[in-house]
Amino acid sequence: MKGNHLGEFEELVLLTVCILHGEAYGFSVKKEITQQTGRRPTLGAVHATLYRLQDKGLLDSTLGGANSQRGGRRKRLFTITSAGLAMLEEARTIREQMWALVPRLDIERSLG
Repeated sequence: MKGNHLGEFEELVLLTVCILHGEAYGFSVKKEITQQTGRRPTLGAVHATLYRLQDKGLLDSTLGGANSQRGGRRKRLFTITSAGLAMLEEARTIREQMWALVPRLDIERSLG
């Protein structure tokens, strides 16, 4: 597997693929990220990230069925791999450990 850490947007894309559970393709990932975060990534950025994560071995993809709404074109559907899930879990653990070390700043400010 290439790469040994996730960028922030890569983590969002991986989480979104998990949320969409079998229905993750470029536009659905873009739409879900916007819905969940208020961010508006470009479709190009989403596609580039999906393929980069696939190259890293964190996602797999298959071609879905063709339909008339897409002019007979098939969707590339992405799913998370066990390596991708492990990478997400590692990122989550690191974030939780670091948040646990942050002092209670709101209490310190009110006392000071």
